[in-house]
Amino acid sequence: MNGRAFAQQLVQRLGGRFSSELGLDLDRRPGDIERWFLAATLFGNRISASIAVRTYRTLARAGVRTVPDVHQRSWDDLVELLDQGGYRRYDFRTATRLQQLAGTLDTAWGGRVARLLAECRTVARLEAALDDLPGWGPVTVRLFLRELPLASRLPVDERALAAAAHLRLIEKAGAPRAGANVRRAAAAAGLDARDLEVALVRLRLRHGDMKGCLGGDACTVLAGNP
Repeated sequence: MNGRAFAQQLVQRLGGRFSSELGLDLDRRPGDIERWFLAATLFGNRISASIAVRTYRTLARAGVRTVPDVHQRSWDDLVELLDQGGYRRYDFRTATRLQQLAGTLDTAWGGRVARLLAECRTVARLEAALDDLPGWGPVTVRLFLRELPLASRLPVDERALAAAAHLRLIEKAGAPRAGANVRRAAAAAGLDARDLEVALVRLRLRHGDMKGCLGGDACTVLAGNP
């Protein structure tokens, strides 16, 4: 299978951007970035993507579509909604952090993620501001940013590079232009580079230890036998 078809198959099989899976369009509907901010908060915990998706949809159906919407619900309400989505392992902690996050967003950024993005004019400042938020950290920051239109200004996730090398889409994960080569592979396949990067991260997370797997088009994850 050629590289173009292989990249397309990867995204088709494993999925691309989580925001797209949730029906959000971060490029054409700026308001969806506010919704993605809440979703990214859920994805940031050590929990399966399917549970994070289900929990976000549960919250959205209940009217909690953005972080400021948290003010409309009590802590007990939030815990119940998180439990309905399957977020039981982190329900108490996450309900508290969502309330703290809503308060911090109000105080520091007028309740708008758009303001945070506009005022943090460099990637470094933006990453620092997001990292300072309650319940956020480097994993959540990277997850949130890599789906935004500004993602091309960021380095490609190291997990995506490892997966790309495993699949032989690039020669070596640590090569100087490895990230550029992943994005070039996406362009050659007619894909948004963000979709390919997220698909590669999905594969890396699903695969765990890649030792013993032949990789390439014989990868056990793609074959359905992780």
